[in-house]
Amino acid sequence: MTDQNTAFVGSIPENYDRFLAPLFEAYSEDFSQRLKLPEQAALLELACGTGLMTWRLREVLPASVKIIATDLNEAMLDYARRKFPAAENLEWQQADATALPFSEQAFDAVACQFGWMFFPDKLAAMRQAHRVLKDDGIFLFNVWDKLANNPLPQLAMETVNEIFQNDPPKFYEIPFGFYDAEEITAMLKAVGFRDLQVEVLSKSCVSPTASAMAKGLVEGNPIIGAIQERGTPSVAEVEAMLAARIAAKFGDRPMQTTMQALVFECRR
Repeated sequence: MTDQNTAFVGSIPENYDRFLAPLFEAYSEDFSQRLKLPEQAALLELACGTGLMTWRLREVLPASVKIIATDLNEAMLDYARRKFPAAENLEWQQADATALPFSEQAFDAVACQFGWMFFPDKLAAMRQAHRVLKDDGIFLFNVWDKLANNPLPQLAMETVNEIFQNDPPKFYEIPFGFYDAEEITAMLKAVGFRDLQVEVLSKSCVSPTASAMAKGLVEGNPIIGAIQERGTPSVAEVEAMLAARIAAKFGDRPMQTTMQALVFECRR
């Protein structure tokens, strides 16, 4: 079976925002502290999702900094719009990162938290980021390290692979499949970025319960569609098995683990 479900639609945005937020919270704080922008600057956020980082940026950056938060997935953007009240100098816009609808050198910074792994043409997206940045503009993004260095999602993939041995869903390979620092650095240099800095960063992740995290790992991303297509066992049964394994390995009430990512910062 070829998985056809790759979009964050239906109830996925809400479950992603509610149950997977602990994976991103510490990184959002770190990310927002790295991005120092002057008054009147313009910031483009790519793959903003449900706005988990967007609002943190809006809180820490000067009020005069204009933020345009974009995502290809309209369902994620709609959820973000509803979640937050109207804010000055914050706009939400649907946009394809590989074909941005903005003029050349329109932004002082381009930022993307855990989105680059999902772009089908990653080099094209880098070219677009370079194109819309002003000279000396900042390009800041992060990606998850490989599954071997992220034991929680690795456990989730191992569990799903065991349940569906003959036809395991492949979704988890996507967010944890773009982590080669040398490859990414070479791509950035080829596009024309300079002053590259790369940091491997580990952060603590705490969820209220193992079952809440299991729900996020199953119902907060498109793998739920792949599980539903396979029919047996049910989504609830998969979640129950995963929750038990998470609790056994990382504890319950709360569940705690460490996530690892790579942070890239460079200039046009």
